[in-house]
Formats: sequence, C-alpha cells, structure tokens
Amino acid sequence: MNISIYQGNDLTVPKADINVIIDVIRAFTVAHYAFIHGVYEIWLAKATEEAFRLKRSQPDLLLAGEVNGVGVPGFDLDNSPASITTNVQGRTLVQKTTNGVKATLNSLHADHVFVTGFSNARTTANYINHLIEKIQKENISMNIIASHPTGDDDLACAEYIRGIILEDQALPPETVINRIKQAHVAQKFFDPKNNLFNKLDIDYCTKEVHTPFVMGVKQQKNIPKIVRIDL
Repeated sequence: MNISIYQGNDLTVPKADINVIIDVIRAFTVAHYAFIHGVYEIWLAKATEEAFRLKRSQPDLLLAGEVNGVGVPGFDLDNSPASITTNVQGRTLVQKTTNGVKATLNSLHADHVFVTGFSNARTTANYINHLIEKIQKENISMNIIASHPTGDDDLACAEYIRGIILEDQALPPETVINRIKQAHVAQKFFDPKNNLFNKLDIDYCTKEVHTPFVMGVKQQKNIPKIVRIDL
C-alpha cells in the first residue's frame, strides 16, 4: 500500500486507485452535516457563475459556499456547518469553495474518490480499509490531498487518515483537534472583532461524528457530484 500526502488546491497528483480530498475548515464538514440533515447529493461548481447557471436551469437547487471564506450574495447557504438550519431534506446542493471543491475537481482521475473533513475522517478511513480488501490488486496507490495550501488543519487530518489505514503511528484524535484549532486558518474564528466567521464552526470541525455513510465523488452527466455511500 502506497499512500502519498499532497497539500494544495491546484495540484495535478499522480493517477491512483484512491484519492481522498480533505477540507476540514470548512467545505467537507459542511457537506458531512448537509448529508446528516438529509441532503440528497452535492454538485461541485468551479466558479460562482457556474453555480448560478445551474440554478437558473434547475431552480430547486440550493447554492452553498464562499469566496475568500465569506458567503456569496445570492447563494442560499454560506460555508458554515453551524448554519445548516435550512430544510435541506431531499434537496440537492451546489457547492463552490476556495479549497476543497477546487482540489476535488483537480483530483477526479482515480478509480475511487472520497471527500471528508475531520468529522467523518475515521469512518472514511475505515471504509477505505474495507475497500482495499476488495480491490484485487497488488501495490494499491492512494493520494490524500490536504486542500488548503498552507493550513495545518487539513494536513493533520491527512496524517490522521494515513495512520488509521496503515495502522502505523496513528495520530491521537486529541492531537489532530489541537492542530486544527491552532492552525492559522482557524484563528479568524476566534477573533471577537471578526463577525464574518462563527466560532461555533470550529466546534463542528473538531468533533468526530460517527455516521453510517461516507462521501464519494461520482461524475454524472459531466457534473462531479458528492454522493452518500451507505455503509
């Protein structure tokens, strides 16, 4: 088993059997909670214009995401897991974010593609362990992409997942949580003078929630979609 960790949102990683893209703060924590609240699937948009175009063609879509961390005017939802209070049961989201979505769109060339934050990291790693047992192939290759170019939050989560899969010096969850909270990308959430970011988001991003599904990525009708894969 060969696992490589990369960091960045604009990379061309080598083709692998499995790609896992991580965005802890906050895209794939939002996605995880959206599925918990009953979202059907999540379409991935490269740009805000593409998201608006999709909604014009299908008005029932809900737009979610951010530009430079801040919610987009005209979107139905921002990029805050704490604000997933809209009735999303059975709905389809279109997600556009700076790091996680962009990194995913650049990492589709694998037989199996998954996305996760820390909240669903252990479940995702355990699912991949079972998947590896089913893949009839020697020397399985896997890329883990920490989508923030400089954030230690995604890198800590990547190392956590790798450790679980390899069963080799796995990081304790407490260590990962501390690294997420101490990452420079988290500090604006703790700034009382910055009302653009909700401190509660970090609570969501640092809590493991064991749910009976993982988030896979499928390309359907030229639209990359995050889909719920039940365990």
